[in-house]
Amino acid sequence: MLSKPSKLTIAILLAFSFLQHAFAQLKVTQTLNLDFEQHRNGFPSQWIKFGDAAYKVYVDSVQKKSGKFSAAIENTGSKKNFGALSITLPANYEGKSIRLSGFIKTENVTEGYAGLWLRIDPQIAFDNMSNRGVTGTTDWAPFEINLPLNPKETKKIVLGGLLVGKGKMWLDDLKITIDGTALGDPKIKTFQKEIMAAQADKTFDDGSKVTFPTLNQDLIDNLELLGKVWGLIKYHHPEIAKGKYNWDYELFRLLPDYIKVQNKQQRDNLLTNWIKNYGVLPVCKTCKAAPANAVLKPDLSWINSTGLSANLKNQLNDLYNNRNQGKNYYISLEPGIGNPNFSNENPYSGSTNPDAGFRLLSLYRYWNMINYFFPYRHITDKKWDTVLKEYIPKFLNANDKLSYELIAAQLIGEVNDTHANLWGGREKSNALRGTRFAAFKAEFVENQLVVVDYFNPEFSELAKVKIGDVITHVNGKTINSLVDSLKPYYPASNSAARLRDMSIDLLRSPNNTISLNYLSDGQKRQVNVSTYERKNLRMYHWYKVDSSQKCFKLLPGNIGYITLANIKQEDIPEIKKTFKETKGIIIDIRNYPNTFVPFSLGSYFVTEPTSFAKFSTGNPDNPGEFVFRKGDKITSDNNKYKGKLVVLVNENSQSQAEYTAMAFRAVKNTTIVGSTTAGADGNVSTIFLPGGLRTMISGIGIYYPNGKETQRVGIVPDIVVRPTITGIKNGKDEVLERAIKVINQ
Repeated sequence: MLSKPSKLTIAILLAFSFLQHAFAQLKVTQTLNLDFEQHRNGFPSQWIKFGDAAYKVYVDSVQKKSGKFSAAIENTGSKKNFGALSITLPANYEGKSIRLSGFIKTENVTEGYAGLWLRIDPQIAFDNMSNRGVTGTTDWAPFEINLPLNPKETKKIVLGGLLVGKGKMWLDDLKITIDGTALGDPKIKTFQKEIMAAQADKTFDDGSKVTFPTLNQDLIDNLELLGKVWGLIKYHHPEIAKGKYNWDYELFRLLPDYIKVQNKQQRDNLLTNWIKNYGVLPVCKTCKAAPANAVLKPDLSWINSTGLSANLKNQLNDLYNNRNQGKNYYISLEPGIGNPNFSNENPYSGSTNPDAGFRLLSLYRYWNMINYFFPYRHITDKKWDTVLKEYIPKFLNANDKLSYELIAAQLIGEVNDTHANLWGGREKSNALRGTRFAAFKAEFVENQLVVVDYFNPEFSELAKVKIGDVITHVNGKTINSLVDSLKPYYPASNSAARLRDMSIDLLRSPNNTISLNYLSDGQKRQVNVSTYERKNLRMYHWYKVDSSQKCFKLLPGNIGYITLANIKQEDIPEIKKTFKETKGIIIDIRNYPNTFVPFSLGSYFVTEPTSFAKFSTGNPDNPGEFVFRKGDKITSDNNKYKGKLVVLVNENSQSQAEYTAMAFRAVKNTTIVGSTTAGADGNVSTIFLPGGLRTMISGIGIYYPNGKETQRVGIVPDIVVRPTITGIKNGKDEVLERAIKVINQ
């Protein structure tokens, strides 16, 4: 997942948004512990602590502004990070502004600051005093934060105290006012959010009540058309955008009559009258065609090429030309990033085995989301326009829970995106794979499934196979046949990523043992190996992370090595200092970076602002349109590294790892060594489907500055090096060895 760079405090405070919601909700009538007089075991009641574990939070009876106690935040470690306290207000309030005030006292605050913070979610307003924080040693002094209120959009209001860097701070006598009136005053009104008509409609909560006749080609064609019309209205009609209708249930209201039509004229008349029910369209004076240089443009060619009546064609074209502009109940873009947020989509989690109407809704919902808001719909293996018709009979005939989950997984696989997968369905997981695993890890090496490691070292003897052994059969089935049969259920951008994901599951089972045929030192062998529940194994999915070790070290020959698997921001200054005079630096991104470093570490290798990527983002005002926007540039820290830079990648390099590799590729004198990456980049967007299913897509397009694709292609190495079976047997890291040679050349 690609993360946009931001200040440490902002990033962490936003990241912990979910904690506030889960742990700090209070009844409106409950008194907030803003003076810290209430505590339990020395910790202030109602409050939540987050941040680095070295920062301790407790109530202090010695240093206080008033009353018996204050709250203290103290960095007891030796490194700079942050610690914070937070509490969530019990309600959303009517008014124009909110003020948080309180007293702060500090002791030896360095390399950061102490301050108050106040945040209105979702990303409405935020202030953490980062530009005016308290430093050094200071006596009690008053501070405040003022933010504008936006009650219609607010979901929660969170506040607290924050210590960044070293030292200690105290907080006391916090107060909240709304338009100058103290919280708790009866004059303050709680904002009652309007319940949209789309949310109030519960008609089909117990089922779609739709019974489909036997499918024939005419009915499939008609249902394909309905899916496209339903999606066009959903994302374009101004009345639907206002949330006046539960668009899922409007489908169920139409379907009983629609599936009975006898000919195209009846069908088109029914659709024409259906659209008319939602009112006359106002003339859109701000609707614009997609710019000529758009990456993608809306494809509505089906309107004029499907044999529709003139009236229906005119109505659909009129809807597009006078489409909704601005806020839409069903779709928005994430602020500052631009990936789609599919707002207000009901997952219908209570029905784990959706009926035929809900299964058709699932297909319609997903197909239209991809059609209008997937930045890579133009590079799927199948033309996306053909997918809807193909899957209509598959979804309608998926009569049980397992069949539905399997066909949903296949549909998701059609987008060819490694970010996509299927979650929330246990039947698929248990039926296909089980919950028990062999005690060793195998990967595809030289097109064969090879034992590469043991999850638990103590299981090395029990595993009955050696590192470097080649598995040829699992439970009597060849590896090739298993791969072919399971391929549709493993969404992926490319083959390397698919085999990566499949490799661990090929040795997964619902049984206590699995039968293996394998080659060991050229000899054919067969063995039954035990399987274990995940909780009994120290499993890793893609790559190992040893968090007890430093992320960097000096290799023989004066070569620096950095792995991003466990890198932290505070490591970067030390890395720059330690590796300043090295011959070269190797950055290993055969993993998922522990923290976002393209700019903080990339600044070490450039002398001028350097572009390395640009993005494509969608446009809810013109669904289906994607345009380019520039990415941020790496700027120099004025401490240019003079040696060579080599970056290591493979199929484990995905999303943020690929974005990071792109950043380092833009640096002069850089060589990428390894094999093709997973080919899935861009901030992810979550999609919910009926039955409580969940999936994701890459929500924005990531391109090189010249417009060259990265999705599915991945980061192509300058020097291709893949592990060999011989190298694995001998414990060699052949990719790293080649990188060292590059530096020494």
